[in-house]
Amino acid sequence: MLLCNSPVLPAQYPVADMHLHYKWSQREITSPTRAVKALAEQDVVMGVVIGTPAELALALRELAPEKIVPIFSPYRIGGDWYRWAYDDSVIRRARVALASGDYLGIGELHLIGGFSPGIDKAVVLQGLMGLAAEYDVPILIHTEYSRPEPMLELCQRYPQTRILWAHAGAILPPDQVARVLDTCRNVHAGLAARDPWRFVNNPITDDDGWLLPGWRALMLEYADRLMLGSDPVWPVDQLDRWDEPDTGWQELGRFWAYHRRWLEQLPDPVARKIACRNAVDFFRRSQHVNCNGAVGVNTSR
Repeated sequence: MLLCNSPVLPAQYPVADMHLHYKWSQREITSPTRAVKALAEQDVVMGVVIGTPAELALALRELAPEKIVPIFSPYRIGGDWYRWAYDDSVIRRARVALASGDYLGIGELHLIGGFSPGIDKAVVLQGLMGLAAEYDVPILIHTEYSRPEPMLELCQRYPQTRILWAHAGAILPPDQVARVLDTCRNVHAGLAARDPWRFVNNPITDDDGWLLPGWRALMLEYADRLMLGSDPVWPVDQLDRWDEPDTGWQELGRFWAYHRRWLEQLPDPVARKIACRNAVDFFRRSQHVNCNGAVGVNTSR
C-alpha cells in the first residue's frame, strides 16, 4: 500500500496508545528505558501496556508512572495466546494481580475461531469477565471471526463489563463493527493494527492513505467510542519466534505515522477524541494525562 500522497500531521501531536505489547522477546533489544523514550519521541502521552509476562508492563510503569497503564495479561511465554483459555490458574492469577492495584485492566485475550472454546464452555473467559466487572476495570479482547456474533454474544451476556474490542474485530468491515457498537454500549473499539501491514484484507484507507467512506462514517457516528494503538509486534508473520527478537518497538514511528495521516482527514473534535481523549477517559486517567495539542485538519481531496 502506497502512502506517499497522504497528508501528514505535525510530528508533535499527542496521542494515547491503547494497545502496546512489551514481551520477553522485545526486551532483549528494547530496554524499558528505550521503550519509554520511544513513546516520548512519538508524543504518546498515555500507553496501555500488555506485558508478556505481565510484570514486564510494570518495568515500564516504574520509569513513567503517569504515562504507563499496565493491564494484566495471563500470557507468560510464547504460544499462550491460544492456551490461556484452558489454563485453570489464569483466574486466580488475575484476581491476585487486580487486588494488588498494580494492574488497571485485563488483556489482551485472543478469541480466535478454531482455537477458542465456545462462550458456554469458556470457563476461564467467564471468570475473567466477572473479575473485570467486580474490579470495574476494562478487559481487552481480540476476536477474529468472519462474523460479529461471538462479540455480540459476549457483550450482551456481560453488560456490566467494560470491553475494549481490539482491532475493531480484526477482519470485520465497518458495518459489522457498527452492529456491535450499536447493540452493546459497554463496548469500545480500538483500531490498532488496522494498517497496511497487519489486517490487510479489510483496510480502513485506500492505497493513498485516504479513509474509505464506510470507515469514515463509522468514525463520525461513534466518535466517542473509538481509540487508537500501535500494537508493536513485528514482523507480523513471525509471531512469538523463539530464535529471533521481536522488533515491534522499532516500528512504532511507522505505525503512528500511518494513523496520523488519516486522523487529519477527520473534523478536529473527532480527531482529538479518537487520537487521545477517548482512551484517557476510558482508563480514567484524566487527572494524569494532557491530551491538548495542535491538530491540523485537511478534509479536501
